[in-house]
Amino acid sequence: MESAVIVLVIIVAAAAIAAGAYYSHKTRLARRAALAALAGELNMSFDPSQRRDFDSHYRHFELFRRGHTRRAYNTLAGTFDMAKRPFRAFMGDYSYAVTTSNGKTSTTTTYTVSYIILHTPYDGLPTLSIRPENFMDKIAGAVGFDDIDFESAEFSRAFFVKASQKRFAYDVVHPRMMEFLMATRGPAVDISHGAICLLDGNRCWETDGFRNRLAFLQQFFELWPDHLLADLDSRGAPSAQPAPER
Repeated sequence: MESAVIVLVIIVAAAAIAAGAYYSHKTRLARRAALAALAGELNMSFDPSQRRDFDSHYRHFELFRRGHTRRAYNTLAGTFDMAKRPFRAFMGDYSYAVTTSNGKTSTTTTYTVSYIILHTPYDGLPTLSIRPENFMDKIAGAVGFDDIDFESAEFSRAFFVKASQKRFAYDVVHPRMMEFLMATRGPAVDISHGAICLLDGNRCWETDGFRNRLAFLQQFFELWPDHLLADLDSRGAPSAQPAPER
């Protein structure tokens, strides 16, 4: 009797594992189909395959230095006009694993997130990070590691802003930009090596999530002042960071 119970438990467990694997497979296929349809809608190419060298092109962004076993997949690639200028774009899913140990056992957790990367037509852009301020930012500020402060105390409390050149930060984050960011509570925006990475937490986006964040970036760049864009245009050089080939 006891052996029969053990066999039944094994059968039930195996069935549950098989059902979970089947559901996971169906979910992956459904997401792949949805992102492929989005690529067609946006006139972008779509590549569902895993790419393990993607992080090597973007290690200047913190996301692409996290953990190990990094890979990009479900990748959409194309070009968008923003502020009447062409931006080469990559977006899709990206996963990485983090292994922790207590000295006796190790645990590995895999995280999957969505991202958007835009390659600007400009060389030599200063670095700039804009994100909603979190608890750790407040702790850092309390011990003297301050971000850039602005005339709006409300904005300075709500957002963490850091740049290699303060003048660039003040040019980009002017009063209308502050209003826009406060209204949208937008995702994290990082500018480095002539490219821009947009990240919104540790999660995947549905297709509307990609559309909404592209719309956010469209508005973000439309708010860059004319004098700044004119100065960047006058340099006339392509971005120093080449887009990865597909």
